[in-house]
Amino acid sequence: MSRPTVAIVGASTDRSKYGNKSVRAHLRLGYEVFPVNPRGEDVEGLTTYASLAEVPAKHLNRISMYVPPRIGIAMLEEIAARRCDEFWLNPGSESEALLEKAKALGLEPIQACSIVDLGVSPVEFGEEAPVQRSPQPANLRALRESGWKSKTVRQEIHDNFIRRLAAGDELFPGVIGYENTVIPEISLALLAGHDMLFLGEKGQAKSRLMRALVQFLDAEVPYLDIPAAPFHEDPFHSLSRVAKEFVAGRDEADVPIAWWPREQRYAERLAPGTKFADIIGELDPAKLAGGASMATEEALHFGLIPRMHRGIFAMNELPELDELVQVGMFNILEERDVQIRGYPVNFEIDVFLLFSANPSTYNRSGKVIPQLKDRIGSIIRTHYPDARELGVEITEQESETELGGEYPVIVPYFMREIVEQITVEARKSKYIDQESGVSARLSLANYRIMIASARQRAVLLGENPAAPRISDLGHLYSSSLGKLELDLMGSHQMSEPQVLDSVMAEAIKVVFEEYVSKHGLAEIAEIFGKGVKIEVGDLLPSSQYAELLQHVPAVWERAFEVNAAENLAVRASCVEFVLAGLHAFDMISRSQFRGGVAYEIE
Repeated sequence: MSRPTVAIVGASTDRSKYGNKSVRAHLRLGYEVFPVNPRGEDVEGLTTYASLAEVPAKHLNRISMYVPPRIGIAMLEEIAARRCDEFWLNPGSESEALLEKAKALGLEPIQACSIVDLGVSPVEFGEEAPVQRSPQPANLRALRESGWKSKTVRQEIHDNFIRRLAAGDELFPGVIGYENTVIPEISLALLAGHDMLFLGEKGQAKSRLMRALVQFLDAEVPYLDIPAAPFHEDPFHSLSRVAKEFVAGRDEADVPIAWWPREQRYAERLAPGTKFADIIGELDPAKLAGGASMATEEALHFGLIPRMHRGIFAMNELPELDELVQVGMFNILEERDVQIRGYPVNFEIDVFLLFSANPSTYNRSGKVIPQLKDRIGSIIRTHYPDARELGVEITEQESETELGGEYPVIVPYFMREIVEQITVEARKSKYIDQESGVSARLSLANYRIMIASARQRAVLLGENPAAPRISDLGHLYSSSLGKLELDLMGSHQMSEPQVLDSVMAEAIKVVFEEYVSKHGLAEIAEIFGKGVKIEVGDLLPSSQYAELLQHVPAVWERAFEVNAAENLAVRASCVEFVLAGLHAFDMISRSQFRGGVAYEIE
């Protein structure tokens, strides 16, 4: 016997709202629940529908409304068209105008709390109450009776994307700086149903964007739970011979169904070293030894792409893929079938294909065969952040570095800017191979090391809080080396540490020049003409900086306008920033020694 069905109009992700409590209450009492909300956010793990017309149930036993009357009135004709058994107007959703129009449409709404009607109290469904969900259909007959319909993976992504787009949701949370460039191109490709190639240099979020497309899949989809089946078969459209024979010989009630969650419907592979057997398939020696004929489907072992039938497959660094494998890929792109050792596997593989590549290798003749290029629907060109502020924001988001705790750290904004500017300058340096690019991971690693150096000072010297200084950047060699690929034609025998020194000096100069225009810090250089010498270092207590500068407080107060703070650690960081900036403009000299730096007039 099939379960009773209910559509919750105004279903909410907020567990304090009745539109959410009603979902959980009906689930507990064995209903098959269809949340309805134009925002399209999954409610308690259930797929949410933008309108009643999209609800796949053949018949609804009840519709329960949790929206304001002005919204409910507009939905009455749609409710009348569904011809449900019971129409519930929960407290707050009714009005005289709504009731009058409902009566005119032949509806007889029940004005009461549908949760209480179930024999439970809304109080039982607090924000921490666990979800008690009735099981999904477990056999083919129950699935058919539930009204579930097959969709291609492209149609599934298209429909869910449309729902999110119409609701005004953030499409790619956590992706910064692509709102007006990359994301609109991805949106069009999804609406067009195109396979995509993400073309960009390293560290431009290509993999992150590909993985983010999983969110547009349904929360879970049913498949034939047959151990010998090589794929997650669509219950109503079997591909493999073993699945077809299994279904043909049984009553639908005896055909088991399981559910495949969206997180498992994505797979990716790195191109270097990938063989045809890995992603397409090969004859299985064990099956041949067991008596399977080479001329039958049962002798085959399918690779990743066929096994991702009804899912998403991504190939990273496409130009490094062997030509033979590329041939297999474009056959799948065009014909949606595979050929393994001459055996034609003629069935429609439903897989959404993604690729990534670096422009310098993708555009190199012979790296990617023309037939494969021709069959990729859309090319999405990524880029580095257009503004330094965006780079700073990305680094802060991705660093996952705890600044609080027992030994807190305060990071002056100009230090964040310098770390990001180092990456910006590296991307422009003539000594670095620009075809390879400079990943955002350089900023990320440098930011973490800078914080670690400041925290070490906090632990050893008892500073609370600590603040990163220019002298902490002396430890960036460990986090930077290996991330910069030198241009062997332009480096002029410079070593990687020397190139890094040059890049860091230019970054400090650029950021300092911006602050000089605001605060007139150049005046501070004049004090060094009186023979002043200041030694700084990453393990020098912040209190000593104040003592060193006591004889020129009026001048140095200008430096503290850079980052207004009375905290000694922040003021020490400002002092080092100004000294390093003056040195960058050759206004003072610097001598570096293990653990510290000395600035003076020559």
